[in-house]
Order: sequence, then structure tokens, then C-alpha cells
Amino acid sequence: MSEQEKFQKALALIDQANGEDPNRVTVDGKEWPKELLYSHRMSEMLSRFAPDTDDAMKLAIHAQHVQRWKTPRNTYPEGRQGYFQWRTGLYKFHAETTGRLMAEAGYDEASIERAKKAVGKKALKINPDSQLLEDVADLVFIEHYMLEFAEKHPEYDEEKWIDIIRKTWAKMSAAAQEFALSGAIKLPEPLVPLIQKAVSGK
Repeated sequence: MSEQEKFQKALALIDQANGEDPNRVTVDGKEWPKELLYSHRMSEMLSRFAPDTDDAMKLAIHAQHVQRWKTPRNTYPEGRQGYFQWRTGLYKFHAETTGRLMAEAGYDEASIERAKKAVGKKALKINPDSQLLEDVADLVFIEHYMLEFAEKHPEYDEEKWIDIIRKTWAKMSAAAQEFALSGAIKLPEPLVPLIQKAVSGK
């Protein structure tokens, strides 16, 4: 099997897994399984932000939320500590699932471990693979999900929103921050003044 065939097989396996998502969303008149849409948005953003990324990282980024619905938040305790336990559990689940699908497609152990480390968000700010995945996830959140998140939380005041934006911004590399402000992504129009205020530090 050629490298391209192996890559396409792994990609198809990830899409097949995410295609099982019972949660549906409609975008531009087309209905998608929620996590399948997310994975395609992640890959589309990667193609704009870092088009020369190698196959192992393309798969890691495509698989970041693979089968996320299988680990619902309500299976962990309420509160901040429960939330962090859930997030840690998710990272491990996504990493293990990514590794299993890549192995099924014929990838070697080194490529699999590298992808798992990135999907598991290991060594952010130190491991360039993990940081790339974080950058793409944050760019996708800003372009596609930030406004939706805002609409779900009308109780958040300006101070709370500036805090959320600054925390997202702080997780991004300087290259991703520059990319976000360069016009390369579509900022959520109603939130642009808040984003500008948050990142200006005023």
C-alpha cells in the first residue's frame, strides 16, 4: 500500500467513525453528523494555516474530536474538578481511538505515537505537533463556534467574554494569532469589537 493509499484509508476510517454521530447539524442546507463536520472544518483550516503539514499530523488534526459523543459531560461529576476530569478523559479517548484507526490503516508505531501525543494535547507550547493542533482548534473555534457559544450564554457580560477570548488567545502560537488577525479567517462579526479589545490588552 502506498503512503497516499494508507493516508486515504485512515482518513476514511476517521470519517466513518465520526459519521456515526447521532447529533446532527445543518450548514448551508446540508445536514452533517456533528463531529464529521468538525473534523472537516479542522482539516480545511489546517490547509489554510499550515498546508505543508505531514500526513501523521493531518490525521491527528482530522481526528481531534473523533467519536466525542461517546464520552458525555454528564458521565463525570459536576463542577470544575469534574470538568477537568472529563477533559482529561476525552483527550485519552480521542488519542487511543486515533491510534487504533491509524494502526488499522497500516501506520507504523512511531507515526501513531506522534499523532496520539498531539491529540492527547501533550506538552502544549513545547511539542510543536500539539501546538499546531491547538492552533487549528482555536482558529476553528473563533471562525465557526465562538458566536454560537456566545448565543448559548447571554448571561456572560463583557468582562467574562474578554476573559474567555484572552484565555483562547493565550493558548495560540504567535503565528496563529497573527493568522487570526490577518483577515485569513472570518471573525464572528458581532464579537469583533470584543476580540479587538481583548487582544489589545486594554
